Amino acid sequence: MKKKITRAGSKTNWAKLARMKDSEIDTSEIPELGPDFFRNAVLRMPKPKKMVSIRLDDDVLSWFKRQGRGYQTKINEILKVYMKAKTV
Repeated sequence: MKKKITRAGSKTNWAKLARMKDSEIDTSEIPELGPDFFRNAVLRMPKPKKMVSIRLDDDVLSWFKRQGRGYQTKINEILKVYMKAKTV
């Protein structure tokens, strides 16, 4: 039987937030970014990934799929860590 993936709903009261004025929102921990920030900001787009076909043992693939959404990204990250460890 396949394990059902559930996602916890947001605990944010979105209706209350929508009714608030901007001046009522506490942003003291996240100051606004000024012109200096944007003058030096650099837009970095992620490199596109290449589509490949890879053969994995069934138990390996099943384990990753049980981890939930993004299992292919997790496989990629694990391979990247291994690659960096071997490159040193």
